[in-house]
Amino acid sequence: MSVFLTSVSSVVEIVLIMALGYILRRNNWFTDSFGGNIASLITKISLPASIFMSVMKYLTKDKLLGLGIGIIFPALAVIVSYLVAFAAVKLFKIRPGRRGIFINAVANANTIFIGMPLNTALFGNKAMSYFLIYYIVNTVSTWAFGVYLIQNDDPTADGQKKQRDHINWSKLLPMPLVGFIFSIIFLLIGIPVPNFIGQTLSYVGSLVTPLSLIYIGIVLYDAGLNNFRFERDSVLALIGRFIISPLALIILIKLGMGMGVHLPSLMRQTLVVQSATPMLAVLPILAKEAHGDVKYATDVVVMSTVLFVVVVPILMAILQFV
Repeated sequence: MSVFLTSVSSVVEIVLIMALGYILRRNNWFTDSFGGNIASLITKISLPASIFMSVMKYLTKDKLLGLGIGIIFPALAVIVSYLVAFAAVKLFKIRPGRRGIFINAVANANTIFIGMPLNTALFGNKAMSYFLIYYIVNTVSTWAFGVYLIQNDDPTADGQKKQRDHINWSKLLPMPLVGFIFSIIFLLIGIPVPNFIGQTLSYVGSLVTPLSLIYIGIVLYDAGLNNFRFERDSVLALIGRFIISPLALIILIKLGMGMGVHLPSLMRQTLVVQSATPMLAVLPILAKEAHGDVKYATDVVVMSTVLFVVVVPILMAILQFV
């Protein structure tokens, strides 16, 4: 029962912040340009700071070097999720402006805002090192590859611009990935972060989730709640996130165990829980920056977040067989 209440509580918190953005936009607190300003602040400033401080806070050099073979399974599962998503894009002819969003929705998860508190509630702090395995895979996947897919799916770009995108280092190395790379360098070399710098980065990084959710509320108001519906592409993304992603990981773990690779039970359960968490809250912001289908990105994020209340009890029942 506590697990169910934890999942409900997490969803209610998210919905309330979205509602705040919706209400403030309805009351004309925000101009039309506010969404673009939020997008730049989050992707270029707050997210790099958040990722840097998360690694410095929850990871140590010994933990990083000791992750070992455990990191292979979620990494392979994410690759399988990408392949399935790419195939679905071709098979179902998902249109430009949605393709990058769809692939990210299937392959990448909201590990920090939903995944981490839920994992702590389920398994306690003793599972934190296992959580960090999935966090690292998800972070690298999202900011080294996922965001590039969204940016390269800009429906307003002509062929010449898309060709230039392939050698655009600002897109190959987005700021959140730069933040992650610097955090690993600091960690491995043992460079201390001055307390005042760490506190500043923590404060700036804490803006990511509330601003992302407020932005989703703004988009919901601009699009109109009457237009919020389960369409084919949304349902496919939900199937990918809640079924394909965890199923791929479970199958890989079972295959590994059959080949003699032993993973602790707590590690297996932690990785599977993280593989089924909702979609990235920043998807609508990334879509906006790439002139993609922001309404679609908002729909899938909201749907996956709300439906997660139903997914968690089912997931807990399945975990006993993992």
